[in-house]
Amino acid sequence: MIRQKTCWAVVGVFLVWLSILLTGCSPANWEEVAGRLAENTSVAPAVEGEGQLRVIFLDVGQGASQLLISPSGHTMLIDAGNNDQEQAMLDYLRSYGVTRLDVVIGTHPDADHIGGLDRVIDRLDIGEIYMPRIQSNTKTYESLLNSIRSKGLKVKTAKAGLELYWDEQVKVSMIAPVTVTDDNNNMSAVVKVTYGRTSFLLTGDAESESEREMLESGVNLRADVLLVGHHGSKSSTTAKFLNAVKPKYAVIQVGENSYGHPTKTILDRLSKQQAEVYRNDLQGTVEFASDGEGYRITTER
Repeated sequence: MIRQKTCWAVVGVFLVWLSILLTGCSPANWEEVAGRLAENTSVAPAVEGEGQLRVIFLDVGQGASQLLISPSGHTMLIDAGNNDQEQAMLDYLRSYGVTRLDVVIGTHPDADHIGGLDRVIDRLDIGEIYMPRIQSNTKTYESLLNSIRSKGLKVKTAKAGLELYWDEQVKVSMIAPVTVTDDNNNMSAVVKVTYGRTSFLLTGDAESESEREMLESGVNLRADVLLVGHHGSKSSTTAKFLNAVKPKYAVIQVGENSYGHPTKTILDRLSKQQAEVYRNDLQGTVEFASDGEGYRITTER
């Protein structure tokens, strides 16, 4: 398990002073030392202390998984990577001190999103679980259903219009799927999370059809942080959708792959939107910590 790097401002100040004491840095060198310490952190603006919403985009290779920890300590897991990420998921959750998941969302039946969920459900205490009403005949999907049954859990239908009562300080809205289709990707559960003045739009593998339906539904799509749909495939993140979201930051959950993800088309579109892009394949696990006003963004590498 690779440990996530943390670069909080208070730690940085301490290390700067420690460096000065040990190496005899002169005041003229302080700026250089501080710059090195902040190398892997983007501040927008600084967030410190308790009362934070943490949205962690876990590095699960060519797949997706987001762990959310509320200001009150409630937990939510959206997807869990592919089948080969089962142990990695357990290790991640252990490293963040998670023994119970208050909410679990399987966005859609594709293995690169739900492959690790069965073992997570087997090993942890689970509160509510949401999945869209679409079936799959894969062994991965059957294994997940078996784990759910073994725990005596009842799956709630993931669909537009739901408000999840997860934490009284955080609004969690499900805004897709808007209609029922037989396409796995376009049945993806899409979740908007709002804490104070900060917001996240987590899209699963929702493609252009689902994006169009969300636009037509009239729901407020505006969000600071966008999980780019379908790992940066050109089938998602249409110009109209992106213009409605207007993200300041975009996260692409992607690993080594033969699909060409993320595509140049989407990267160019995000650049035109002037969104700051973070990628698991380049930066490892990416965490956004919000105090309701701004973000502390930390990358693994």
